[in-house]
Amino acid sequence: MYDVLVVGSANADLTVRVERRPGAGETVRGTDLVESAGGKGANQAAAAARIGGRTALLARVGGDAFGELLLSAQREAGTDVSPVIVDESARTGTAMIIVDPDGDNSIVVSPGANAALTPQDVAAAKEVIAAASVVSLQLEIPMESVRAAAAAAEQAGTRVVLNPSPAPEAALAPELLAVADPLVVNEHEARQLSGLADGTPAEWARALHDQGARSVVITLGGDGALTLDASGTVEVPGVRVKAVDTTGAGDAFTGALATRLAGGDALPEAARFAVRVGAAAVTKPGAQPSYPTRAELEALAPEPPQG
Repeated sequence: MYDVLVVGSANADLTVRVERRPGAGETVRGTDLVESAGGKGANQAAAAARIGGRTALLARVGGDAFGELLLSAQREAGTDVSPVIVDESARTGTAMIIVDPDGDNSIVVSPGANAALTPQDVAAAKEVIAAASVVSLQLEIPMESVRAAAAAAEQAGTRVVLNPSPAPEAALAPELLAVADPLVVNEHEARQLSGLADGTPAEWARALHDQGARSVVITLGGDGALTLDASGTVEVPGVRVKAVDTTGAGDAFTGALATRLAGGDALPEAARFAVRVGAAAVTKPGAQPSYPTRAELEALAPEPPQG
């Protein structure tokens, strides 16, 4: 039995820090290249596992050094990697990341083995899907595989957390929206998918709910998050920290959110916890290396008193 099964991507993150981002045709000097484990799916799994969630990952990696790097990182975090498929003929997915002095990043992803995660792979994992309380999905694997995972989760009665990132150019498929509980988006994704360019987070959330999402969470960076479900709309305040690197912070939030939903938290309570995890993640460089354990979380961003 798992709290969270993540079906998604696994990438090797290749990160360089710069004093400023280059313009078109320009070359700037950066720091030494840092290789670390990443990918939205693997990030969410690592975040969930590090805070104590019983977590498994369904992904594809290549039979190369980067693939072993990713598997080792998941094992260290506490993730069950038995569903991961090692494709000896493929290259592991990679992400090239540029980080500026404010901690903001620009990312280019080369899918590699992620592009070969098929609906057949998902079908072969139906027992793992049925054994999970929550299945977390993103869009760095083929869309038909995302649909297959969502359908399998719905059939098994497993709750679906859908993080539609990178945001599709077209509208999300109705069958994906219909199982999203919640749909987790940042401000850019919310604006794009809602079709309300000049709206507010509450208006974006209502529009996405009206489009079919069962519930919605909009992440707001340092300002926290907003949740919308049958109980209404709740604004979750942010946690103020000094940002070093925002890479993977949204994945830390989503992994933590899925874990707390699996444990029975209501959506606003799960989001309050996830905001703390996301805030802790931006205080260290990298994606997975920055994710806190429960003890580290309490030391850096202790839970605020209730009432």
